[in-house]
Amino acid sequence: MASSTTKSTYWRGLARALPFVIVVIPFAVLFGVVATEAGLPLSQVMGFSVLVVAGASQFAALQFMSETAPILVVLASALAVNLRMAMYSASITPHLGEATLWQRAVISYFLVDQSYAMSATEFEAQPHMSLAHKIAYFAGVSTPICPLWYGGTYLGAVIGDRIPTEFSLDFVLPIAFLAMVAPALRTAAHIAAALVSIVMALALHWVPLNLGLLIAATCAMMVGAEVERRMQ
Repeated sequence: MASSTTKSTYWRGLARALPFVIVVIPFAVLFGVVATEAGLPLSQVMGFSVLVVAGASQFAALQFMSETAPILVVLASALAVNLRMAMYSASITPHLGEATLWQRAVISYFLVDQSYAMSATEFEAQPHMSLAHKIAYFAGVSTPICPLWYGGTYLGAVIGDRIPTEFSLDFVLPIAFLAMVAPALRTAAHIAAALVSIVMALALHWVPLNLGLLIAATCAMMVGAEVERRMQ
């Protein structure tokens, strides 16, 4: 009975992740196209997606690489964009931290924006879920995300030059993040951080090498943490 329930939890997670397929595939295809146009061979394009598995930081790093920015700037920008993963880990550890070492290793690899957003929401709504059910749900939401990211990247790298320009695949990037961020703005700290990031990013658009985004992200995290501290 427990096994059957765990399986149903897995399938529930998978079903709830399916809507993200609409944005994951075009997002991945776009990266494959852009990376190939930047001059990366297929092996490096796929290695980028398989090893990093983080679209936003991949695009950020690729842009800086295309602008021949110093390697330290490329690495710093990618790490700054991926700082959210550290916050994801801290947030989800109370739910999945008791998993075995190999399970935590797999979870950390597949902990991306979509899998975190859906899992964290479910775990908060169902506080009495067992560890086995939480792992099953996380596995379910991850199943249609990462494999399609790899496949979409390959598709974009191979046939990208045949995709009509009027398709304008770049629209999926802001849509994907809006779909994840908007429901997460549940507290004053979240809203404050979001507003500061918007204002600072617009105000610092003139900073070379897009470093204004890094400054905006840092300021937003500081403001969000301070608001949360004062509320507590």
